[in-house]
Amino acid sequence: MSLIRLPLFRLVLIYSGLFALSTLLLFAFIYWQTAVVETQRVDEQLLHDATYLSHLQPDSLRDAIDSRVMPDFRRVPHAGLFSAEGSRLAGNLPLPQAMEFDGKVHRVEVPDVNLTIRAVGFRLPDGTRLLIGRNVESLDNLQVVVIHALELGFVPAILLALGAGALASLRTRRQLQMVHETAERIMKGDLRERLPTHGGGDDLDRLVVSVNHMLDEISRLMDDMKAVGDNIAHDLRTPLTRVRARLERARDTVSTLEEWHETVDRAITGLDQALRLITALLRIGEIEGRRQAAFEPVAMEMIVREIAELYEPFAEERGLCFGIEISESATILGDRDLLCELVSNLVGNAVKFTPAGGSVRLVLGQGSGGPVLQVIDTGPGVPPEQRELVFKRFYRSDASRSVEGYGLGLSLVDAIAKLHGFMVTVEDNRPGAVFTLRCGRFQ
Repeated sequence: MSLIRLPLFRLVLIYSGLFALSTLLLFAFIYWQTAVVETQRVDEQLLHDATYLSHLQPDSLRDAIDSRVMPDFRRVPHAGLFSAEGSRLAGNLPLPQAMEFDGKVHRVEVPDVNLTIRAVGFRLPDGTRLLIGRNVESLDNLQVVVIHALELGFVPAILLALGAGALASLRTRRQLQMVHETAERIMKGDLRERLPTHGGGDDLDRLVVSVNHMLDEISRLMDDMKAVGDNIAHDLRTPLTRVRARLERARDTVSTLEEWHETVDRAITGLDQALRLITALLRIGEIEGRRQAAFEPVAMEMIVREIAELYEPFAEERGLCFGIEISESATILGDRDLLCELVSNLVGNAVKFTPAGGSVRLVLGQGSGGPVLQVIDTGPGVPPEQRELVFKRFYRSDASRSVEGYGLGLSLVDAIAKLHGFMVTVEDNRPGAVFTLRCGRFQ
């Protein structure tokens, strides 16, 4: 790939052009300072001095020119006083042929003494003419030196900018080539590969680090998908194997219509278990793919009361003490149906795992960041090492092995919480567990 075709190198060319333009503007400013501003300063000084001298009496004027201007009085080394006919009465300047005595500063060539001066002339009331000037050869030389220096410095500056840009482009090109080659290997299936960094901490390195984090997350998700697939196959195989075995046994042994009905009913029950598993997985996928566009203000107090009214009879049947505590009415932004499902799953788990004689409580209060809902039970609890695992799909702790289920309820809770930007955690109640949902308040 040609260097000049690299977008980065083209960008360097653009920046070099802008640098060249800014350098030209800087040079123009320096020249203007030396050529224009300094000339204006000289002209202002000449006008000031000429005005001062023009107001002196004739005798004092001649004395000032002869005795004080000659040794550079007020920084004016050249002066002359001329009669109306043009003869010099005082001073060290001959009368220039093209000089205009109009009170304005002119650039004047004085060939008799080989001088180039900035000069101003006044016609005095007695007919004499006053001329004062200053040698500007040094100013002209300064301008020439500045222009020459600028000409010498401009080309190296541009070449330096282009060279630095080319080196940066080549360096970045090598880095991008390494990234491209690694990305090719990743796309071919080697998900253990990671993009290389050069340790400079620049934007490219930060981008590479972000992409590597993304690859880590993709790898983790793929591992989770593989584990989910294995779990699905395992959990589906059991009911389907039972269904198949029952149907094969019925084919060989069943002889009456009632026995066929019983066999079909058992097969339907086994298939329903498989369908419930698939439905739960589809529900989680649907929730994770939802957007927040349809969110609306939701009163958490109403949700808590509805779920409590729904589960209180089941809790009483199991011999549990069920109660709610609402310390503050809270309104949040979210999907009401999903939030009902979230709270229902938490309360259902608490009722299901809490043994008779225990208690389940729903507590709605206000935290530092917004509403906080807690579901507190006195069941077996969740060991510290399993408190993150319980939210993964198909995970079932030892305490839940004997209870019917697929290990998807808390995964559903976690998916709904993440969709809303909430956080759900589990802590120890000693005995039992405390599931806490931290929400943001809707403004």
